[in-house]
Amino acid sequence: MTKVAVVLSGCGVFDGAEIHESVLTLLAIERAGASYQCFAPDMEQHHVINHMTGDEMDEKRNVLVESSRIARGDIKPLAEYKADEFDALVLPGGFGAAKNLSSFAFEGADCTVNGDVETALKATRTAAKPIGALCISPAVLAKVFGDVTLTIGQDEGTAQAIEKLGCTHAPTNHGEITVDQAAKVVTTPCYMLDANIAQIAEGAQACVDEVIKLTKA
Repeated sequence: MTKVAVVLSGCGVFDGAEIHESVLTLLAIERAGASYQCFAPDMEQHHVINHMTGDEMDEKRNVLVESSRIARGDIKPLAEYKADEFDALVLPGGFGAAKNLSSFAFEGADCTVNGDVETALKATRTAAKPIGALCISPAVLAKVFGDVTLTIGQDEGTAQAIEKLGCTHAPTNHGEITVDQAAKVVTTPCYMLDANIAQIAEGAQACVDEVIKLTKA
């Protein structure tokens, strides 16, 4: 059975992993006949947002602990990830990818990437195993790799930042994916577009199906 590692970045679109994208990615993996293991960096998240009001809250939360809500407790610290134990790696989106996994939300092309995230991505690519990324998380790949073809949909500002990092941006619409065959990288825009949950499911499934296809290549 194909084994896929899924990297989460908290719990909630504005300060962590986007929940629809995360859950539908897990569902897509199961529907494709594969299995998954969730991971997240063991770190304090950048900030906590009240998802009803959009206001920042005066409290602290841990990315791994918050991600465990989505994983129903079955999650491991990303520092424990070993590329040789998995066939692929997938990153759902949400602002957590741009605030916790990296600082892309604040610094754009000048951002930094969490050390455990960078190590996991590089190890997976070195092992010639495919990587999938949804929504804004392709920006993390752009910073780490700098030489791949990606999509975040149609947002010009984000696309320009990705291209500034040396990547090629391919505009896409709902449910579409961009595949860099040489790098074995598959990306899809999801909520980077004005999407509904059915369109998110379509994009997540297309991304996961292509990632799993690449594990057989």
